[in-house]
Amino acid sequence: MPRKGEPKVNEPEPLIRFRCKNCGQKIRIPKIHAGKKGKCPKCRNIVIVPQTGDTTPLASQTKPDGLETGSKDNLLNPLLFDIPQKSELADQPTAQKDISDETLEDLQKLEERMGIEKAEPVAKRKLPWPIDIFLYPISIPGLINLAIIIGAPLLVGIAAKLLGPFALALAIPSIIINIVIGLYMYWYFAECIHDSAMGGLRAPETLAASPDLGDLFSQTLNIVGCLILFLGPVMFYSFFTQKTDTIFWILLGYGIFFFPMGLLAVIMFDSGSAFSPVLLIGSISSVFFQYCGLVLLFCGVALIAKSVPDMQQSQIWGAILHCVRIYLAMVVAHLLGRFYWKYQEKLNWEV
Repeated sequence: MPRKGEPKVNEPEPLIRFRCKNCGQKIRIPKIHAGKKGKCPKCRNIVIVPQTGDTTPLASQTKPDGLETGSKDNLLNPLLFDIPQKSELADQPTAQKDISDETLEDLQKLEERMGIEKAEPVAKRKLPWPIDIFLYPISIPGLINLAIIIGAPLLVGIAAKLLGPFALALAIPSIIINIVIGLYMYWYFAECIHDSAMGGLRAPETLAASPDLGDLFSQTLNIVGCLILFLGPVMFYSFFTQKTDTIFWILLGYGIFFFPMGLLAVIMFDSGSAFSPVLLIGSISSVFFQYCGLVLLFCGVALIAKSVPDMQQSQIWGAILHCVRIYLAMVVAHLLGRFYWKYQEKLNWEV
């Protein structure tokens, strides 16, 4: 007979899906472990299972150790959660010790590993924040990713010029490389938002994460969809009417005001449901004045990027300009993540 509160053996067990706040790893765990603590299977940091989340049934063919074959998300072993201390194990009644010696030994080993983990102190800025935010990409991982995002397409273009009449052979590989780099760029922006939302002050290390094409496409669709939803109307209106009348300014104001919160929400939720007007308006109203400050910062960074003169006749200057814009886009991603980190209690998203 199953114990009270435990599902029957033949019944599917609901799962909670969530992300590790340290590395962004997608995790699944049976719903009965909601509110418990355990280790992320990727970064090994302590995570807390949320009380609510995206629940899906766990197939009855799940392996005994809690790992499901062929699963895209990491299904955590329930033994990793709420490991009791040794003294507590000794004091428990005999009726509660109905487990094998092998299982108890595993629990004790996991307890020792979890006992040595301590929470890291929250990082603090060494410079005033108006200066420090512009230094966000200045880290070894940030510079490496800048080199990848900017350097790879540039090297392909240089190689095509050197090949001269044989450059046609690089046409298809060049298109593929540019598409993959573009997808990776959007994915890395999303990772910058996630890392800053967890308290990060410099561009994160993501080369070991090895995102698959599904992750690249997912984050790209999130960001592009946000651009279309909020800035698309003013762009289409301007393109078809060639006017800057009252309607143009209303659409522009709508896009500028809602775009930052929409982008933050869709990245943190990793779902199109984040575009809900009720969610966005409610979130903005809860931090209205602080959010207005964020929008002004966004506009300031955009004006800096726009003020850099565009000299198309020089390929080198074009590469420098592209580098500056990518750099500033990383700064914007950092601003979004830090906004969530500072006001997450007021937003109350439970992402």
